[in-house]
Amino acid sequence: MAEIELTSFEVSLQNLMIALEASDYDEAKQQIKDLHPGEIALLLEAIQPKDRLVLWPSIEISIQGEILKEVSEDVQSQLISEMTVDSLVKATEKLDTDDLADIVPNMPESAVHSLLLTLDFKHRERLNKILSYPEDSAGGLMNTDFITVRPDVSIRAVIRYLRLLKEMPIDTDQVFVVDRNFNYLGSLLITSLLTEEPERMVETLINNDFSKPVSADTDETEVALLFEQRNLISAPVIDENNQLVGRITIDDVVDVIRDQAEHSVMSMVGLDEDEDVFAPIIQSSKRRSVWLGVNLVTAFIAVYFIGLFEATLQQKIALAILMPVVASMGGIAGTQTLIIVTRGIATGRVTTANIKTLINKEVAVSGLNGIIWSIVIGLITYYWFADLLLSLIIALAIITNLVVAAFSGAFLPLLLSKLKIDPALAGGVILTTITDVIGFVAFLGLAALFI
Repeated sequence: MAEIELTSFEVSLQNLMIALEASDYDEAKQQIKDLHPGEIALLLEAIQPKDRLVLWPSIEISIQGEILKEVSEDVQSQLISEMTVDSLVKATEKLDTDDLADIVPNMPESAVHSLLLTLDFKHRERLNKILSYPEDSAGGLMNTDFITVRPDVSIRAVIRYLRLLKEMPIDTDQVFVVDRNFNYLGSLLITSLLTEEPERMVETLINNDFSKPVSADTDETEVALLFEQRNLISAPVIDENNQLVGRITIDDVVDVIRDQAEHSVMSMVGLDEDEDVFAPIIQSSKRRSVWLGVNLVTAFIAVYFIGLFEATLQQKIALAILMPVVASMGGIAGTQTLIIVTRGIATGRVTTANIKTLINKEVAVSGLNGIIWSIVIGLITYYWFADLLLSLIIALAIITNLVVAAFSGAFLPLLLSKLKIDPALAGGVILTTITDVIGFVAFLGLAALFI
C-alpha cells in the first residue's frame, strides 16, 4: 500500500506534536522558530491551550502581532491574556491599521490606552476611523494606508513623488485621485504610470470604470462579491460625503471569504467559527448545550405529533419501522434546497426578484425526485411487508414530504433574512422540525384513514 504524502503543514504539526508529547519544549520551540507567522498561527490553533502558553513567550515579539491577527478570536483572546501591557503594545504597534482594528476589541483597556499613546496623531485618527464602522462593513475592512494624487499634475510629478516615498503600501495597484477637499475623483493605475508619456496630466488618465468606490457602510459580503465580479486587487472606500477614507485589498477579501465559508459550515450545527478547536471541555460543553436544548425542543414537537397517532401505530408495527425513512428523505431534500438558497442569498444571486422562480424550480425538482423515490421505496416496502396499501401510503407520504421540504428549504432563508436572523444558523433546526412533522403527519395520517 502506497504511503500518503503529507503536506508541509502536516509534517510540521507531526514533528511539533512529537516534541510536545515528549515534553521536549526546547525542541518544540526550535520547530517553529523559522516559520512564517501564518504557519505558526495555524500550528498554535492545532495544539492544546497549555502547549500554546508554553511556546508563545519564546516567539519573537516582532512577529507576535502578525500571529495574533491570523489566529481565531478564541485563541487570540487566550494569547493576549498571557501578555503584559508593554509586550502587547510592542507586538501590535507596527501592524497595519485594519489588522490593528481587528485585535483592539480583545485587548485590555490599559493596553489599548498605552497603544494609542505610541501612535502619532495621524495613525490614531485612522484607527478611530476604522473602529467607528461596523466590523462586517467596508469601513471595518478597509486600510487607511493609501496614496493620493491631484488631477492637475503630470505623470512625471507623480513618479517623482512615489520615488520620494521610497516604499508603497502592500497590494498597491493604483493611486487614488482626489481634489483639494479630498473628494474622490477616480484612480490612476500603476500600469498607466509606467507606460504613458511623462508629460501627460493625471486628469486625462483617470480610470472611473475600473475603480468604482465602495461606500464605507457596504456589507462585507457585497464587497467580496464586488471583488469576485471585477477581479479587483484593491478598491477605494468613500464616506457619505464622497470623501476618500480608505481602501480594501484582496488579502482582506480572502479573509472574508474564508470566514464566510467557515461560518456556513459551523452555523449548521450551531457552532461559532471562531471557537477554539481545543477549547476547555466545560467551555465547549456550555456553547454546544444551547443548541442541544433547541434540538430537544424541536424533537419533542415531532414526538407530540407522533403521539397523536398512537392508536394507529399500535395497530400496525410496520408504520413505526418505516417512519424514519419518511423523515430522513424529507430532511435531505429540504437541506439540499436550504443550502442552495442560503448560499445564493449570501452571494447576492438570490433576492426577492427571483425567489419565486427558484421556489418553483426546487419544488419541481423535489416533485420529480419524490415520484422516482416513492416508487423505489414503495416497491421495497411491498417486498418487505407484502402490503400493497402500506406501499401506496408511504409512497404518497414521500412525495408530500419532499415537495413541502423543498418549498420550506427555499422559503425559510428568505423569511429569516427579512427577520434579521442568520439563515445558516437557524434554518437547519427549523427545517428539520418542519420535515419531521410533515412527514410523520402525512404518513401516519394516511395510515389512520386507510388502514
